[in-house]
Amino acid sequence: MTLLNGFSWFILCYFIALNGSYLFLNLLSLRALRLRIDERLLDDLPQAYSGLELPVSILVPAYNEEGTICTSVLSLLQLAYPEFEIIVINDGSQDDTLEVLKREFGLLPFPEAYRAYLPSKPIRGIYRSTRYLNVRVIDKENGGKADSQNAAINISRYPLVCPVDADSILQRDSMARVVRPFLSDPTVVGAGGTVRIANGCEVRGGFLTKVGLPSNWLALFQVVEYLRAFLFGRVGWSSINGMLIISGAFGVFRRDAIMLAGGYRSDTLGEDMELVVRMHRQLRAQGKPYRIAFMPDPVCWTEAPEDLETLKNQRIRWQRGLSECLARHWRLMFSRNGGVPGWLALPYALLFEWLSSILELFGYIVMLIAYLSGSISWQAYGAFLFVAIGMGILLSASGLLLEEMSFHTYPRGKQLLRLGLAAIVENFGYRQLNSYWRLIGTYRWIRRSESKWGVMKRKGSWHSED
Repeated sequence: MTLLNGFSWFILCYFIALNGSYLFLNLLSLRALRLRIDERLLDDLPQAYSGLELPVSILVPAYNEEGTICTSVLSLLQLAYPEFEIIVINDGSQDDTLEVLKREFGLLPFPEAYRAYLPSKPIRGIYRSTRYLNVRVIDKENGGKADSQNAAINISRYPLVCPVDADSILQRDSMARVVRPFLSDPTVVGAGGTVRIANGCEVRGGFLTKVGLPSNWLALFQVVEYLRAFLFGRVGWSSINGMLIISGAFGVFRRDAIMLAGGYRSDTLGEDMELVVRMHRQLRAQGKPYRIAFMPDPVCWTEAPEDLETLKNQRIRWQRGLSECLARHWRLMFSRNGGVPGWLALPYALLFEWLSSILELFGYIVMLIAYLSGSISWQAYGAFLFVAIGMGILLSASGLLLEEMSFHTYPRGKQLLRLGLAAIVENFGYRQLNSYWRLIGTYRWIRRSESKWGVMKRKGSWHSED
């Protein structure tokens, strides 16, 4: 009983530290967002950098995306940005992705010379659109998302590159907003934007015409999750230059910085996080000044899984990617030149993101057994439930509050009521289920079982060609 009692108090202290770290990030984010709100007041005035924005190569890896790829490319073509090119990478699709692109954009073979700075699978052909001169398509053997992005970076022409998921929609001003850190600070090597859930929204002709909420509860829980992760997770870390990930769905990098880092790695499931952490590690070792930024108002809308199997595969993949990244770059932790990434961000990721996959689930079980066996009092058990569930609800509610104060994306009262209800209900089963899936991901990484992405089932009901 003494051992059980001791472990129970350890679990309680861990949950207090876990939620305390979230509150700390929340405070950092609140300060950063207040500064950003003040800056947004000037957005309607003539911009000092107008016309001086760096050209951007937008990279769109596509594998079996025949249903949505044309809508996504048309959406990108309507970005309010001075100069950009779109490079679609057909990664050995088994469906008619390439044929659909040929028909829609009038593609013709366009042989061109390029230097293969980064490794990738063989390229079968390069095509150029006869209707849109800034659209090119690479047809290559299947090698995965990271491999496709490396191939496109080799062929890209512009100093900034922006990987975008093929099923995502950018708001018209998103690109202009996400590149601003590069204009104001020459040391910026990467910048990320916010990713939001498109389920329940309406997109017509590549434009987001109506912001809505999904009717599916799994997708609704993910709306709350994404608000929490981006608005006080990445905003907080970015404010102290400790951000470890720029979402693979929407981010901008200096092309030369990616090349110096060696490009994306194909032997990891978390290539987006691994690249950013590798940049931190290499640039800090070289003693070069740099910054990796996050902008909360450039928005990318993407589809969230609405079935348990797809969501499970996604969360297992995320946890394996985190495990692989921490194992590959553990030497950055507490290193002499580690700075915020090595002394705060990576230890946080290890203790409160990776380890929580084990301790959260077992914590509920151990605390219940300890209470039923009389090892801890009902007061101690109540305190645990308050910290584990009550604080979880408070943190989700604070994410909604930050969203409402800063961006007011969901203006209708019914929408806010549904989000508030989801912020409460997700703590009774959904979060615990996520912990279980993440535990599976950790277990598979420890066992070194085969890594695979799994199939993403998309409904695409929010897309319309009209």
